[in-house]
Amino acid sequence: MAKQENQDDPLHKARSVALRLLARREHSRMELTMKLRQRRIDREVIDRVLDEYEQKGWLDDTRFADVYARQRMDLGYGPLRILAELQQRGVDVAPDCLEQVSEQAWRERAVSLRDKRFGLDDLREDWNEKMRQARFLTRRGFSVAQVEWALEARHQGD
Repeated sequence: MAKQENQDDPLHKARSVALRLLARREHSRMELTMKLRQRRIDREVIDRVLDEYEQKGWLDDTRFADVYARQRMDLGYGPLRILAELQQRGVDVAPDCLEQVSEQAWRERAVSLRDKRFGLDDLREDWNEKMRQARFLTRRGFSVAQVEWALEARHQGD
């Protein structure tokens, strides 16, 4: 009987759903809010539970942003795309791990991604291929300067 009463309690439901989601992976506050709203939990209950979880350190947008950015960097995404995706998830602050990567390191990442995907052939005579590769790197979130740098890169001795 007590278990049924807990399931009917919106505060208990919000806590258990949020905790289950956080146990799987980090979430931003906005992501958790949306997922709890989809389960038809009242806004005041959601805010109360998420405030409580933030105070306990279980929910932290800064930690989420850092984990998310590192994962996306490991998958070959550039800073512009990572920041845009974080904003879509309700995080407006650039994580430290992004700030610590130098412009030169971003350029090298773009070159490495281009090499892995297309090779580092000379593109001076092939405008269509150059544009195709530029679009790919831009979609991946690299800046214009980083893309231009990567498109100029060649294998040593070329």
